[in-house]
Amino acid sequence: MKYTMKNNQKFTGSTIIGMIVGLVVGVGIAVIANHFLMKPTMNMSDMTGSTGTGKEKKPLYWVAPMDANYQRDKPGQSPMGMDLIPFYANEDAGGDGPGTVKISPDVVNNLGVRTAIAERRSMHSEIKTVGYVKYDEDKLLHIHPRVEGWIETLYVKAAGDPVKEGQPLYDIYSPALVNAQEEFVLALGRKNKRLIRAVENRLTALQLPKSVIDKLKETKKVKQTITIVAPQSGVVDNLNIREGFFVNPGNTVMSIGSLEQVWVEAEVFERQVFQVSAGLPVTMTLDFLPGKSWIGKVDYVYPTLNAKTRTVKIRLRFDNKSRELKPNMFAEVVIHAKSDSDVLLVPREAIIRTGSVDRVVLALGEGRFKSIEVNVGRFDENFAEIVYGLKEGESVVTSAQFLLDSESSKTSDFKRMNHEDKSTTPERVWVDATINNLMPANRMVNLDHKAIDEWGWADMTMDFTVVESVDYAALKKGLNLKIEIQKAEDFQYLITNIRLSDDQTSVSDE
Repeated sequence: MKYTMKNNQKFTGSTIIGMIVGLVVGVGIAVIANHFLMKPTMNMSDMTGSTGTGKEKKPLYWVAPMDANYQRDKPGQSPMGMDLIPFYANEDAGGDGPGTVKISPDVVNNLGVRTAIAERRSMHSEIKTVGYVKYDEDKLLHIHPRVEGWIETLYVKAAGDPVKEGQPLYDIYSPALVNAQEEFVLALGRKNKRLIRAVENRLTALQLPKSVIDKLKETKKVKQTITIVAPQSGVVDNLNIREGFFVNPGNTVMSIGSLEQVWVEAEVFERQVFQVSAGLPVTMTLDFLPGKSWIGKVDYVYPTLNAKTRTVKIRLRFDNKSRELKPNMFAEVVIHAKSDSDVLLVPREAIIRTGSVDRVVLALGEGRFKSIEVNVGRFDENFAEIVYGLKEGESVVTSAQFLLDSESSKTSDFKRMNHEDKSTTPERVWVDATINNLMPANRMVNLDHKAIDEWGWADMTMDFTVVESVDYAALKKGLNLKIEIQKAEDFQYLITNIRLSDDQTSVSDE
């Protein structure tokens, strides 16, 4: 019985040892099998990235850390010697492409962002210019003598005097007129009809009034002086004679202009000529009579361009029965150009004009904005015509658009305009660095520093200015240390403190 028990004890101990060994071997096989079975899945995950989308995320381009305008299509270094940073599509921007920026609602309110809808409507174009009042030259007459002689009596004394048709202007003594009258009397005495008709035509050509010719037929008496009368009603202008003047047929003794209707000559710029045509309505105002306006029309567009001023002269016509408009007055003119009924318009304050292109800022909704290029046509008082670049119904920003455009043009993520980011972005950071070169004359150092997650910086090689409070003499080429970097104005970065890596001793004088 005792032997049996001992044998049983020995058998039981061997069994237990075998079970333990088997368990260990089984666990090992399971671990190895699990390792090889899971490895393909892990490699596939590594290849596709942590997003689990099955597509590799590729950069749109590479950009310099300190200059958003320096962009390349492959990795490299910036002119400052820094490694270019890959830029990926902004998934938060709603798939609107590069240049889309997003800001929080409180910033939108604080900036006073206002928007307007691009819509098709009638455009009323106005061309504002200046002009000068003139006589209606269709009714402006110049008085010339047909014979030489002397002015015996002058009935109008000054320019601007009103005259009526048939009113005497001046008396002239001319030997040629006296001889012509004597020839007419001789022809009447001979009763030669052909000769009488020829001499009478000559007297008419010499501006002898018909009443004088009829009286000469009746009395057969020659007059020494002949009275010249006004051929039309109006006012005297350019009075160039006085009593006793000797005049020739080439002299302009005076002019008579009508003021029932006047002309205004104005000029428009070369780029505006295509909008102006005869018959367009015109509104005119004058400084001497505030609050009153005259309605007229474009009478004629001159066919030539002034090479010096690059303008085209136009002629306007206005009724002037009240005689308030006087020649040589200065006038302000508004030409109401043709209105197009189907043009795409936005408020003119939405247009951002630069030296090369014109832009507007699209409001995409939910705090998203994007600057785009547009081609601008005509302007009126309140609106601008968009030739291409916008679609009807799109929303554009009409205030604070310059700040938004600045952000969008640099393809910014808009963090510096989001209030929520201000508390999480520190002004100073500590980072490990290695000094490459010293520039004592400018208190500057060139160094390699590690990535700065707080600012979104990768590993870089940069130049920094060392503030006066830091012991510059303690810095050596090849030294490994920790530096404190502070943001300054104009995108400058300063080293405000340093610690040596071996003993963590600060070398700042503070």
